[in-house]
Amino acid sequence: MPSEKYVQGMQEMRTHFGDAADQWIKTIHSIYPEFAKVNVEFPFGELYRRDVVDDRTRELCTVAALTVQGFALPELKVHIKGALNTGSTKAEVLEIITQMIAYCGFPAATNALLAAQEVFSEIERA
Repeated sequence: MPSEKYVQGMQEMRTHFGDAADQWIKTIHSIYPEFAKVNVEFPFGELYRRDVVDDRTRELCTVAALTVQGFALPELKVHIKGALNTGSTKAEVLEIITQMIAYCGFPAATNALLAAQEVFSEIERA
């Protein structure tokens, strides 16, 4: 039986990612259920449910953080979709990625830009 925090976390994830949230967690769960549980309960069951900043701001911050990391492209794509789903525009996502050049350099920012284009193209095809 899932915990209350898990249920709330999944609801929060669906707000950001729609049906993709269930598929993302199902994939992770098939590898290691405990990892999926922590992935839902901590960030989405706790952090994302706080009301200090709105969901749009949280997603743009996450896009910035994942851009700077430079290696988290699957997660970056998920959160670019989340940014769009919570009210950000393509232009805002691209501007955040561009600003990150100053903090991560051109290679990581270019990877993020290409990931964003993949997301935008996928959305346009759908």
